[in-house]
Parts: sequence; structure tokens; C-alpha cells
Amino acid sequence: MAAAQGAFSLREVLAAFQACVTEQREVLLGPYLCGWRGLVRFLNGLGAIFSFISKDAVAKIQIMESYCGGERREEYRTLQAMVRYELSGGLVDLQRRSAHPDSGCRTVLRLHRALKWLQLFLEGLRTARQDASTSAICTDSYNASLAAYHPWVVRKAAAVAFCALPSRDAFLEVMNVGGPEEAVEMLGDALPHIRDVYGITQELYEQHRLLDLP
Repeated sequence: MAAAQGAFSLREVLAAFQACVTEQREVLLGPYLCGWRGLVRFLNGLGAIFSFISKDAVAKIQIMESYCGGERREEYRTLQAMVRYELSGGLVDLQRRSAHPDSGCRTVLRLHRALKWLQLFLEGLRTARQDASTSAICTDSYNASLAAYHPWVVRKAAAVAFCALPSRDAFLEVMNVGGPEEAVEMLGDALPHIRDVYGITQELYEQHRLLDLP
């Protein structure tokens, strides 16, 4: 799985999300998926603890890459074009999963929800004290984002896994940008771009009533 290979680089993620938003405030799906590939490498660099999220993200990335490289690739150049194309063509299961369980709109929604968790978690790492509990940061971020969409058994497994998280400095070392101070500084540069992409996506999905797709 190409999306899960290689060492994580926060600089690459920053560059990808910087390149996501056009002057017209559209989200380019190519850089978006590139940024997500980087975030998966971050998760994989922390071991099996986050596999329940990273494996699902990899599957969703691969679905979207097939759309972006397929015969209708122009319809999947931007998030906005994809939503227009799939809704106008009746390609989205709005009430229940049936004919189009892997539509682009539904697939991106799953990545979108996970992106909120990562955004909150990384922001928590950036602003926390050196001796802060990463378990508490991760749990709070998860409960404020992904937990609502996971069944009880997954939430329970996540709570147990989060108890074994490494220290804040260990997380910052995985960023591969130098020491903790450099990592914190670069997170400060990267997170506004991630928040911007998330915000545009959230507004678009709200506008088209897609936030609760089955």
C-alpha cells in the first residue's frame, strides 16, 4: 500500500495542505490525498495503536485515488466538482447504503471526520505542556470528533489503546523536523492550512446536506 509506506514528514504534509486550496476556495483532491498519505505515515509511525484508523484511511485514500485517476478524473479534480457531479448524476446514497456505497462524497466524508480528530490531536500536542498526558489529549480529541461515528466496541478498544501512548516529546520526534521546539513551530504553520481545508469541506457538505450520509 503506497499510502502507508515511507517515513512521515511534517514538511510534506504542510506543503500538501498548503497546495489544497485554490484562489477560488476550491479544494484540490490531489494535494488533499497527498496530505492524507502523509498523515497515515504519521499514524503508522506510532505502531499498531492507531491501526483501526489508519487502515480505514488507507482504504478510503485508495478509493479516491481510483476516482482521481479514472475515466472521469476531471470530475474529481476538486472536491466541489466531485460533489456537483455525483449529486447531479444520482451517484450518492443519501438515505441508505445501497447502489453507491463507495461514492466519492461518502468516502471523503469518512476522511473528513478523521481529519477533525487529527487536527484536534495535533493542536493539543502543540499547545500542551511537556509533561502533559498524551492519552488525555488523544482521548479528548477522539471523543470530540470520531467517537460519535464508531460503535461501542471500537470506542472501548480505542480508550484502551490510548492509555499506552508515548510521551509528548516522542510524538514530536516522529514529526522528523528536528527537536520538539521545531516540531511545535511547524505544527503552528501546518494546522491553519488543515483547519482551512476542513472548514471549506464542512461548509460544502453542510450546504448539500451530506454530513450525515449513511
